[in-house]
Amino acid sequence: MDIKDYMQGLGINAKQAGREISRASSGKKNLALLEIADAIDKNRELLAVENQKDLHAGQHNGLDAAALDRLALTPKAIQAMIEGLKQVAALPDPVGEIIDLSYQPSGIQVGQMRVPLGVIGIIYESRPNVTVDAAALCLKSGNACILRGGSEAIHSNQAIAACITQGLQAADLPVSAVQIVATADRAAVGELITMNQYVDIIVPRGGKSLIERISKEASIPVIKHLDGLCHVYIDDSADIDKAVAIAVNAKTQRYGVCNAMETLLVADNIAVKVLPLLAKSYLEKGVELRGCLKTCSLLPECIRATEADWHTEYLAPILSIRIVDGIDEAIEHINRYSSQHTEAIVTEDYTLARRFLREVDSSSVMVNASTRFADGFEYGLGAEIGISTDKLHARGPVGLKGLTSLKFIVLGDGHIRL
Repeated sequence: MDIKDYMQGLGINAKQAGREISRASSGKKNLALLEIADAIDKNRELLAVENQKDLHAGQHNGLDAAALDRLALTPKAIQAMIEGLKQVAALPDPVGEIIDLSYQPSGIQVGQMRVPLGVIGIIYESRPNVTVDAAALCLKSGNACILRGGSEAIHSNQAIAACITQGLQAADLPVSAVQIVATADRAAVGELITMNQYVDIIVPRGGKSLIERISKEASIPVIKHLDGLCHVYIDDSADIDKAVAIAVNAKTQRYGVCNAMETLLVADNIAVKVLPLLAKSYLEKGVELRGCLKTCSLLPECIRATEADWHTEYLAPILSIRIVDGIDEAIEHINRYSSQHTEAIVTEDYTLARRFLREVDSSSVMVNASTRFADGFEYGLGAEIGISTDKLHARGPVGLKGLTSLKFIVLGDGHIRL
């Protein structure tokens, strides 16, 4: 297979399909999504069988526990894909929405219309559920997409691709609106990220090395985040029960995900009350604790943290803990070490909560809630194509509106400029 010719062919097909999908009715797009959901539902057993092939190969190739967790298509994960498709189908169609329409002194009306981006290239590792999420969001937002999953999920992705094709055909939409790269050759990625004539946006999802490579080599705009170094700050006015529940959930609900807490900050005045309770829960769950000097003096089982720990996204049952003087030091620590993904404060002080929301410079900032909620599904987006820590175009979980752009529209009635 000539990779360049193959990828160029995908690009040509995607460009043509993009024109068709951009003008497809909401009814047709929704029908396709529901038909894809139905195909997945009917093929649960096949998806599980194909996924087992990938899991066995991953174990043989030495994938770690976090990677295998992301790769697994459990019954719960398959059901989540189905629910995600149905949620996206139920969401309002953003394409064609007109906002901020207003009369100008000249008599013309000026507003903005939401339009598709065009063709979106998505490069991701491990998670086969991304195939469904990406297809759903791109279809509903009127975009064509080229999906390049990791070689470790090739069987799972091909099985999902067959379900997507069934859904598109049932809705009489072009099957090339969603194309999944059928080769594991890495050269395909190099081609995809430089096909400016066909692809409008690149979205990488995966490890830091992948995203750094894409960001460096792509000649197409990229929506990305490199790390998920998330923090929870427990203020001295926090409710102890809330603080324990949130901090335990944020770390232990799942380890190998970008919105898991990696650093816990605790106000000095409440540390002696809350840290022993948290340590008990963490140790019961097998979490290794690394802390500052004050933390280690309170928790004998804690290992002394190094400077590197404050910079580390563990994606594992390891947690760094620092006792701070108060909100000033907490915000300073977060804005210094955070990857600008997600941060949370636990407090009963409304004024401090407002200040935390305003001054912490991350894509999601929360009050009295676990960082694990930083997710498109939980935000009511139906699904997400990724989480952006950039500040232009899209920030935070990228759902339907994040996959559209705005153009100015002008309404007149024979108006001419004098």
